[in-house]
Amino acid sequence: MLRVVSWNINGIRSPVQGVGYEEPSNCTAMTMGRILDKLDADIVCLQETKVTRDVLTEPLAIIEGCNSYFSFSRNRSGYSGVATFCKDSATPVAAEEGLSGLLATQNGDVGCYGNMDDFTQEELRALDSEGRALLTQHKICTWEGKEKTLTLINVYCPHADPGKPERLAFKMRFYRLLQIRAEALLAAGSHVIILGDLNTAHRPIDHWDAVNLECFEEDPGRKWMDHLLSNLGCQAGSHMGPFIDSYRCFHPKQKGAFTCWSTVSGARHLNYGSRLDYVLGDRTLVMDTFQASFLLPEVMGSDHCPVGAVLSVSSVPAKQCPPLCTRFLPEFAGTQLKILRFLVRLEQDPVFRQSALQLSNQTPVQMRQNKARVRSTRSRPSQPGSSRGQKNLMSYFQPSSSRPQASPNLGLPSLGNLMTPKTSEEDVMANVVEGRAKASEAKDEKEVRTSFWKSLLGGPLPMPLCGGHREPCVMRTVKKPGPNLGRHFYMCARPQGPPTDPSSRCSFFLWSRPS
Repeated sequence: MLRVVSWNINGIRSPVQGVGYEEPSNCTAMTMGRILDKLDADIVCLQETKVTRDVLTEPLAIIEGCNSYFSFSRNRSGYSGVATFCKDSATPVAAEEGLSGLLATQNGDVGCYGNMDDFTQEELRALDSEGRALLTQHKICTWEGKEKTLTLINVYCPHADPGKPERLAFKMRFYRLLQIRAEALLAAGSHVIILGDLNTAHRPIDHWDAVNLECFEEDPGRKWMDHLLSNLGCQAGSHMGPFIDSYRCFHPKQKGAFTCWSTVSGARHLNYGSRLDYVLGDRTLVMDTFQASFLLPEVMGSDHCPVGAVLSVSSVPAKQCPPLCTRFLPEFAGTQLKILRFLVRLEQDPVFRQSALQLSNQTPVQMRQNKARVRSTRSRPSQPGSSRGQKNLMSYFQPSSSRPQASPNLGLPSLGNLMTPKTSEEDVMANVVEGRAKASEAKDEKEVRTSFWKSLLGGPLPMPLCGGHREPCVMRTVKKPGPNLGRHFYMCARPQGPPTDPSSRCSFFLWSRPS
């Protein structure tokens, strides 16, 4: 069996928690090796790694028993990026970064690019510059004993920001390039699996609030998926795409099967999300070899959950990892130049070398004579009596003229004068009463000052109660550009959920008064 898993990890350097099937607050951060062990897959594809090569560390890149492959964003740090981890038993025969072939090294690449005449070189370079695609090609053996080729395309498709229409065009061009490459691989005789975050909820069943979204079916991304995928329930003669959504193949009517939730609104608690992560396989591969397709919503640590599939094939590992493998990077392979390589031994001057040789051949008696001669040539300090000589330490201590001298005729005070007169009991009580009165006055004065500042600085107002649950609200800030940017408002503190669920967030809204 071959088990593949895909997960948008939302930052591979952050302490990924919750892989132990617990709430994130109740468990400790886990290393990358333990994460892979928990996912228990032969091939793990990660998206949104948010690392560039200059910050990639060896504990993240080199895992015992695995070989890894990374694609980095060329333009921005801490953005996008994908990675594929393969067990040594599933070592690929080829690996390649990007979809266009412009990042190929001509050594160990996958190949099969298709007709890309519709794209300019600048456009292809831009589509591959964000580190959104990584291909690994494997040899597999079917239960019949036939050896075939399987290509995995690990993708993190762009998000279409409603406020940036150019990003929607970028997303659709990326979809187009992905389909051209996948179909070219199919035409070359390879089986193909597209897995990762496609950033589109295909059907209304894949989105919780699809009925309230405008023109849901008319979205360009959903139309592209309609063309790419085969509808297993469609009638004969209708369009049959080259790929199958493996999860809907095994769970065609499963509701609430979501893979992404908003962390800001806490929507995961009530499963108010959408399905953006997929494992798509070509029709023949899914029908013949797929045994299961699953989601892992119990795995915490990201705003996405892992998805995966099980195939009834065995992997035939390559004898050597492709050149793209991270273990061949100079910084991890031990071939990176060290700073000592840039330091050159200084050649000594012949005169200096001869004088050093003469010094080394001197006898101890000659060395003592030279030292005495050097001491005799030094300038001697001045005599103590001279004005330029070093001062005596006692010269800094002078008798003080302001201190009164003791008179020899001054008599000692009598013993009676040193005796303290006895204090009466009335005086003691008067002192106690006076001390208490002063303490009470100081306390009253402090209370007056405190009340004054409290009246002047009232402090934060209590949170208003929401209308639906009569519970304290939370304050939020408008971050969307516009006339209300930066304004504060109050809303229900409960997590977002379906409107029909009374335990979810109510519709209460109240602008905060300006300070």
